[in-house]
Amino acid sequence: MRLRIGSKIKSLRLASELTQEELANRARLTKGFISQLENDQTSISLDSLADILDALGVGLSEFFTDSAEAKVVYRPSERVAIEGKGASKFELLIPGSTNNLMDPILVELLPGESLKNQEPHSGEQFGYVLKGTVTLKINKKVFKVPRKHCFYFKSDRLHQISNNSGSVVSLLWITSPPQL
Repeated sequence: MRLRIGSKIKSLRLASELTQEELANRARLTKGFISQLENDQTSISLDSLADILDALGVGLSEFFTDSAEAKVVYRPSERVAIEGKGASKFELLIPGSTNNLMDPILVELLPGESLKNQEPHSGEQFGYVLKGTVTLKINKKVFKVPRKHCFYFKSDRLHQISNNSGSVVSLLWITSPPQL
């Protein structure tokens, strides 16, 4: 039985809503190579495959695991830290979750930190405040969401999550579909 790497990569790319060119740029490869690979017209080195899978947020073992054996439990060491989001901690709780229907994220905001303003888009947002009080701004309306409270809204309006308090804020944030 021949492994169809190209078609699997194409499925992951489309699930991530990336063009061939965007994937090529993220993996430091050419669009032509991605096209040939997806059409099973070329072979790939392990290094290039690792670069592509890294760009898609998928590990090598996950890529080669049969979906019938999908992983269920994830250790804290498997979380993926993302930089440049405006938070002291922004961790994807499930590796490769940007290819799923929802993306659970652990966010920690120091006093005065804010996630970037998010433009309206399709989907939904859910958050559960683990520690502190989150300030949620939807369009021009501001909500204070204290510990053990949660929020839920459609993402069709400008929105931002921030910490306007004097103490650390921690929340479980779920976006659907993933927005990274």
